[in-house]
Amino acid sequence: MTKKPLIPTVLAAAMLLAGCSLIPTYERPAAPVPTTFPGDPAQPAGQAAAALPWQDFFTDPRLSGLIQTALANNRDLRVSVLNIEQARAQFQIERSALFPALGLTGAGSRSSPNAYQAIDPTQGSVSSQYSVNFGFTAWELDFFGRVRALKDQALSQYLATEESRKAAQISLIAAVASGWLTLLADDELLEITRQTMVTRDESVRLTKLRFDNGVSSEIDFQAANSQAETARAAYAQQQRARMQDENALALLLGAPVPAEATAGGTKGLAGIRPMPDVPAGLPSDLLTERPDIRAAEQQLIAANANIGAARANFFPRVSLTSSIGTASSEFSNLFDRGTKAWSFAPTVTLPIFDAGRNIAGLNSAKAGREIAVAQYEKSVQTAFREVADALAGRATLGEQARAQTAQADAEAVRYKLSDLRYRNGIASALDLLDAQRSLFTAQQSAVATRLLQLQNQVTLYKTLGGGWATRNNG
Repeated sequence: MTKKPLIPTVLAAAMLLAGCSLIPTYERPAAPVPTTFPGDPAQPAGQAAAALPWQDFFTDPRLSGLIQTALANNRDLRVSVLNIEQARAQFQIERSALFPALGLTGAGSRSSPNAYQAIDPTQGSVSSQYSVNFGFTAWELDFFGRVRALKDQALSQYLATEESRKAAQISLIAAVASGWLTLLADDELLEITRQTMVTRDESVRLTKLRFDNGVSSEIDFQAANSQAETARAAYAQQQRARMQDENALALLLGAPVPAEATAGGTKGLAGIRPMPDVPAGLPSDLLTERPDIRAAEQQLIAANANIGAARANFFPRVSLTSSIGTASSEFSNLFDRGTKAWSFAPTVTLPIFDAGRNIAGLNSAKAGREIAVAQYEKSVQTAFREVADALAGRATLGEQARAQTAQADAEAVRYKLSDLRYRNGIASALDLLDAQRSLFTAQQSAVATRLLQLQNQVTLYKTLGGGWATRNNG
């Protein structure tokens, strides 16, 4: 009877079990959000935000230059890129365990006394042994998919890190755009306050003249003084806010804010190029268009793969150590004929008792998957809320900005009429001061609401996944 060779049988068994995997079948959790956004908003025509290059959304060349600077210099984005490199290296480490690590080993030893001297008197008192071997050590045969599960986990972690880098870029671009708009609004508010200071100083001069001539009381004069000082205090406060906002933008850029970034005279927010409206689509679109949601799903897939690795710990672990080379008691004869040496040493480890360690590891992996499910669902709910808030802003901020601009225009007319009536002695100083105060407040509110409207457009573009695509790779 012919015996079958042992090694081919072992290799055949390894190939048969190579497809064995204990990773649970992955199923994407159902999105825990409604199928449509609140109010069922009308969808403007246009390209989806996720597919719209940021250069086509932020068309103002001043802002485009700032975004380019931030993408090149921002340290947080640089850390995100380095995290990708680290995760890629970790994946390669786990993947390398699927293959035997081949190496060349040379060894030599001399010892005394020589145990062979009693058998062969010709042997000296010192024993020598030299060897050169080529082979691999403790290569695990992945019969039950433990190594592949760890490789899949590392791969998902790497993909999650790459998606997180995209989310970081989206947030950075939106933050730069919002910071730039804030600076323009600051400049516009400063110009309004300068003009207010001029008009209030003129009111102080006129009231002082009337007071000196006995036409008005000191109460009117001091009230005018109070209004003028209030404007100066507001101007100082706005200067401080402007400098702090510029510092915040410089941190995002990783460089000083260039003077030309806010050039444009006194136009302020009215001088920027408009941003296009983008369709919101459906909440289900967010699952594929938002990198942060894709990152959370990859983390879930990684946790799912970790269960497979934990399950495989309950099964035998087979590893091989094998080498071929030469061995000799004389270094000069190390590569002569008759010095060939080889070894083949399979090892099987079967877990019998570990005080519940493997069971606890599996329970921990299952709990980790449930945590990842909750985090994924939370990311979906957060994205839904962010888009819904931005859509609510788009539906209402336009009308609010229009109304407050109209109010500021009406207050400007009222102030001119009050000033004319006061100069002709028809209206009192209190009427004029009230008109000045109302005009200043209305103008500030109009700028603030216009800023909110523009920033809301940026936020909507960001929350819909816009900001990653570019003309180069979009």
